[in-house]
Amino acid sequence: MRIGVLGTGMVGHALGTRLVETGHEVMMGSRSAGNEKAVAWVQAVGDAGSEGSFADAAAFGEVLVNATGGLVSIQALSSAGADNLAGKVLLDVSNPLDFSDGFPPTVVQPDGRSLAEDIQAAFPRARVVKALNTMNADVMVHPRMLSAPHSVFLAGDDAEAKAVVRDLLLAFGWEDGEVIDAGGVRAARGLELYLPLWLSLMGSFGTPSFNVAVVRAD
Repeated sequence: MRIGVLGTGMVGHALGTRLVETGHEVMMGSRSAGNEKAVAWVQAVGDAGSEGSFADAAAFGEVLVNATGGLVSIQALSSAGADNLAGKVLLDVSNPLDFSDGFPPTVVQPDGRSLAEDIQAAFPRARVVKALNTMNADVMVHPRMLSAPHSVFLAGDDAEAKAVVRDLLLAFGWEDGEVIDAGGVRAARGLELYLPLWLSLMGSFGTPSFNVAVVRAD
């Protein structure tokens, strides 16, 4: 598929690279074409990668990934253009973290709504799926780097869109039983609010290379 990745940070680079490795054409989008980080990424991945503005990447992609900072995601997606998002699966991996008061950051959920819900409300023709926001970039794209089974969650209102994201995750190396459907997009509230615990665990472990597993009774 053609996939547009919005965001040039560590997460965008990791996802874009892994998507190329698993056979997709990827355009990395930023505020304007020619972004230094995006150009460097294209040089690293070769012909299957390209770069452009948010609008360029959104128009290019059959599937889109929001890897922008959570507090600026609505702005970035507005720059991408509502018409370019319409009808497309939008994998939202961002977290609305506010570092203005230092570390640990605050999860920003106005009136108790998740970022994913706000994105879906702002762009009702997009097919938003929240996933991969509960772990670091390396674990997202190389789940087998951990030595035991662990869990990744999906939240969204569109069953077909969640199936598309599930297939991308399986191609990354996630096992089918590790991909857990948490419910509709409202379930993203809990997925985003997990971040304070994740940050505390990272401090205790001294590494971001870990994840949680959901274990159910027989």
